[in-house]
Formats: sequence, C-alpha cells, structure tokens
Amino acid sequence: MAAKVRVGFVGAGSMGQMAHLKNYAVNPDCQVVALAELRKETGAAVARRYGIPRVYADAGEMLEREELDALVASQPFTRHGIILAELLDAGRPVFIEKPLAATVQSGERIVEMVERSGTFVMVGYHKRSDPATIYAKRITEELTGSGEIGKPTYVRLLMPAGDWVAGGFDGRIDCGDRIPDLESDPPAPDLSEEECKAYVGFVNYYIHQVNLLRHLLGEPYEPVYADRAGMLMVGRSESGRTCTLEMSPYRTTVDWQEEALVCFERGWVRLALPPPLASNRAGRVEVYRDPEKGKTPVLESPTLPRIHAMKQQVASFIAAVRGERPPMTGAAEALEDLRVARQYLELRKAVG
Repeated sequence: MAAKVRVGFVGAGSMGQMAHLKNYAVNPDCQVVALAELRKETGAAVARRYGIPRVYADAGEMLEREELDALVASQPFTRHGIILAELLDAGRPVFIEKPLAATVQSGERIVEMVERSGTFVMVGYHKRSDPATIYAKRITEELTGSGEIGKPTYVRLLMPAGDWVAGGFDGRIDCGDRIPDLESDPPAPDLSEEECKAYVGFVNYYIHQVNLLRHLLGEPYEPVYADRAGMLMVGRSESGRTCTLEMSPYRTTVDWQEEALVCFERGWVRLALPPPLASNRAGRVEVYRDPEKGKTPVLESPTLPRIHAMKQQVASFIAAVRGERPPMTGAAEALEDLRVARQYLELRKAVG
C-alpha cells in the first residue's frame, strides 16, 4: 500500500461532506483521490473545495478507472444492500454510515456479501470514537476488573431529541442540481407498511444508542420490555444485568443532552456526549467511587480534548485499512443492532 491510503468517495451529500469528507481531507495518512457524485455541478464544486483531482458520474466509472485502497460511501441506509453489492465487488474496504440496513433481511444479505468479498465494511458508529466514550469505556473496564467499587450492576442511556446538528452543516455545498430517483432495498416482507416506517424511524434515530449499550455493557443483551408510549426499552445482558434506553422523555431545541450511566455496587461512571456534528466541543466523564469503611467518597472529572469523534473515526478506518487494527464496528455486529431493534419493535406491538 502507498504511503497514503488512496480513498474514493461515493456521494457528497450533507453527511458525506460535513461529517466525513472534511475530516478525510485533513487526515495526513490518506488522500481523497476521486469522488463519484450523481449531481454534476455539486460534485465539481465539492471537488474544488477539497482538492479532489477527479470526479465521476457514478461509482462504477470511478472503480473502473481508479486504483483505490478504500471507499467511503455515505449513502442512504435504505439502499446499502444495492450500493454495497457494487462496491464490495472491487475487493476494497468500505466505510458506511449507520445503520447497516433498513431491514434485518437486507442486513443479513450484506453480511453474506462481506464474507464473500474477502474485505470488510466498517459501520459509522462515531460515538465509540469520541474521547469521552473512549475514556468511559476504559475506566469501566478497569473498575470491572479490579472490583474496586464492586460488581457492575446496570447501564442506562438517555437521548432526548435535540439539536444534533449544532451548526455542523454550515458551509455545506449544494448547487441545487436534482438528485435522481434511486432504487432502494426491498421492505421487510413480514412487516406492514406502517411497521416498516416505524422500524426505519427507530433505527435511523436510535441505532447509535442500541450499539452503545452493548459497547458499555461489554457483552450482548436483548430487549425484554417496551413501554406503550415508545419512550423506554429495557434489556437484559448476557450476564443478567439490566440496561435501559430512554428515548425523548423531553425535547430540547438549542441543546443536546445525551447521557450514559454505568453503575457499580458502590459507584458509577457517567458519560455525556456532545452533539454529533459539533466539532469543537468535548464530551464529559464523571467517575464516583465510594470506598466504604468510613472513607470519603471521591468524584473525579477529567478534562478531555476537543477532538471531534468523526475525525477520530477517520483515523480508525484508515488504520483498519492498513491492517493495524480491526474495524471499530463491522457488519456482523451492526446486524445484531438491527436484530435488537426488531425485537424492540415486536415488544412495542405486544403492548399496543
């Protein structure tokens, strides 16, 4: 592989530009050498801004003419099964946004494609790359291993709807040229139109938290309860711990208040994450330890760097392309998230 990983971009929509391309453009270990964009004027303008030497009308033309080490395809997840069938034939690692697909069935087909391809797909669960999440995960593992504040007991996630963009789309290029109609993956054959819509809505907005619960638990879990109002999912982990996801019990208009709480018998780790597209805000972590036996409990909160999780995610993908580490979240794990979401939907149906 060349000194810099040669990356081809498939699509330059809002997330493609502002969550991904701008971060690949400044990464010293890669070079964006080509862009495939269906909108001719927008594609040319994006290429000029980010110094991309060549622009193609579609991914097939780019793959035919370019020598690429990796592909970044920020595409609607409702058509991942279609676009990945073409991209994986090239035998190059692919990065996609979450979720893996709009149905479990499409996700299963994608996993089969990946297994046949001899390469990998990394799914963009960027919250795992946030410095606050990395710190919280490390200290949680250390406390679990040492038993310093007892056994882990419970994990809670809260994510009310709010301003997730936080100015992150400022500077986005859109020349107004129309996006052509594109084919989507087939809907789930065993769900009604209304149920399909509900499932797509849930995985679009909450699949990050479905995944983050497993990451903080450090083990698989399955949903066991859903409330009638659609605000609460309760799960049970492989070792028997309870976990919960609270979904928009309230809303915010100019703020983002996503939190996680990992509990132990005598303390906790609390994680607060910044808005997904806010590139200059640090997350927060608090660690509370109660040593018992008359000793004073300690609350600590480290100062964390203002490094955008999207930027660190780029570094993780490039390292995976080079074989230096496994992809942070592969297709098989992302499929498990779709299955958890489907189990939650079935529980919602049961309570009416």
